[in-house]
Amino acid sequence: MTRTQGDAQAPHQTASLDHFTNLYLAKDDPWDTATKWHDQRKYAVAVASLPRERYRRCYEPGCSIGLLTRLLAPRCDEILAVDCVSAAVEQAAGAVREFPHVRVRQAMLPADLPDGTFDLIVVGDLLYYLSAGDLRALLDGLFDRLEPGGDLVAVHFRDRQGGNYDGFNVHETLAARPGLRRLVHHEDEWFVLDVLRRETPET
Repeated sequence: MTRTQGDAQAPHQTASLDHFTNLYLAKDDPWDTATKWHDQRKYAVAVASLPRERYRRCYEPGCSIGLLTRLLAPRCDEILAVDCVSAAVEQAAGAVREFPHVRVRQAMLPADLPDGTFDLIVVGDLLYYLSAGDLRALLDGLFDRLEPGGDLVAVHFRDRQGGNYDGFNVHETLAARPGLRRLVHHEDEWFVLDVLRRETPET
């Protein structure tokens, strides 16, 4: 199905903390990311798409149970991974326990954005849960925290039925932001991935 920008709208309200908490109360891994091949492949493609061999400081909002965090750990000197659900944070912390340079914290976005800047930001399967206003606020906050020349990696599920607000829509919104240059774009029946670099004054 051919998609066009704006063919589906963001939710009127951002998904609540209770919504996500209840998902984790019902199941440790609500989306079965640890066992589904297309999720394992998605994370592997995301890490393989990193343009640089190593990054100094990475921020991963919406880390869930830490599967992607664990793959990012060998490529980064420092990682801050966050999720809004305490059960997810606990599982993610366990997944990266062997990596002392990885911190996992609880945070509700876009309200609880971190201090400091990062040369890598990785956001997966998060942005389509946000209302239009919260999406703008989060993207503004991520852009402000992305160092010039730093890379922003976004990877999101794609609705295979078509017509729903999904990875296509949020990635088009992200790619349209001034100051970001798209380096990598991957799209298939399961997910869409973009790597965008914050332009430096020289570029």
